[in-house]
Amino acid sequence: MMDNAKLTRLATYAAVAVALTLILVKLVGWWVTDSVSILASLLDSMLDVLASVMILIAVRYAQVPPDSEHRFGHGKAEPLAALAQSVFIAGSAFYLFIYAAERFFNPRPVEQVGLGLMIMVFSLILTLVLVGFQRYVVRRTQSTAIKADSLHYISDIAANGVVIVGLLLMVWGLDWVDPVLGMLIALVIAWSAFKLAKESANQLLDIELPIEMREQVQQIIRSHRGVEGFNDLRTYRSGPNIFIQVDLELDDRMPLVKAHLIAEEVTDRIKQAIPQADVIIHQEPVSLRSDPQHHQWGQE
Repeated sequence: MMDNAKLTRLATYAAVAVALTLILVKLVGWWVTDSVSILASLLDSMLDVLASVMILIAVRYAQVPPDSEHRFGHGKAEPLAALAQSVFIAGSAFYLFIYAAERFFNPRPVEQVGLGLMIMVFSLILTLVLVGFQRYVVRRTQSTAIKADSLHYISDIAANGVVIVGLLLMVWGLDWVDPVLGMLIALVIAWSAFKLAKESANQLLDIELPIEMREQVQQIIRSHRGVEGFNDLRTYRSGPNIFIQVDLELDDRMPLVKAHLIAEEVTDRIKQAIPQADVIIHQEPVSLRSDPQHHQWGQE
């Protein structure tokens, strides 16, 4: 199976390729139909190219191995790009809302509605395929950047759907439904942008991993027969990388060599369960547990 790094890069290449294709198709559609809604969708696709290229660069940079100046790697590039992507998404939502409101008060006739529908349906199907692939990549890699890009294209699906519905209803004379749907979808997109910005900011601020993953790590530690307990379990995600730090409580009389061996075994077990984890373990005497100044977070 393709490794996560290659899969993530492939998702970025696919996003850029799809965005460029949609620009070409929608440019033809706008030129032929003179539809303002298709023009708006074209401008959104142009924005997609810029956003996807930004994500592509961020993903490649996040996968650069640690160096002397970035000892914990470059993973923060992903949530940083995702945070910027949320701004693009919010901007798209704002533009869609303003455009829909303007169309509500100033409806415009559209030429060659049939051709416009064909172009927008093609765009919708191609975007759906891309989003499906991106969701698969996110499930495999947990990439914040690809998740952000996928959310952006989901907003495009909604926008394309609004354009298609609007074109159909124009044929039936119900022009007012199109802008109303557009404003509602714009609000949903804006809420999604807010949630993405919050998640990205949490990663940049080193928020703890989900409780389920922390409990998994705790169970692995407790299962080792040589470990008396643990404390100061600290975790965070940085792009594709997960960092886990913990203090193992070991018998006071245990030889240093054996303590080191136990720490290595616990590290290996955690990495088997969480392959992208970078584990740092400190060994300390179990007698320190009774110290009132002892660490309080993550204590067993």
